[in-house]
Amino acid sequence: MTDQASLRDRAVQRLKAKRHFWSALITWLALSAMFIVIWAVTGMGGFWPIWPIAGIAIGVVATGIRAFGPGSTGPSESDIQAEMRRLS
Repeated sequence: MTDQASLRDRAVQRLKAKRHFWSALITWLALSAMFIVIWAVTGMGGFWPIWPIAGIAIGVVATGIRAFGPGSTGPSESDIQAEMRRLS
């Protein structure tokens, strides 16, 4: 029984990490678009948006590695069961 509980805990952690990644990615895309619009509206000097875009991208990549990389960790019960089947 503890194997099932441990597997379920791992599946829940992994699904939460995946949801966090998608949320971070969408936020990064929205912020990147906002930075580019601000840059375009304010005179389009040097392309300064590259710095916040690249900085935030580093965090998104790290989140993606935790979510989808090796050993990575509100999902529905069917999502949990599907993830458990993939892990076993």
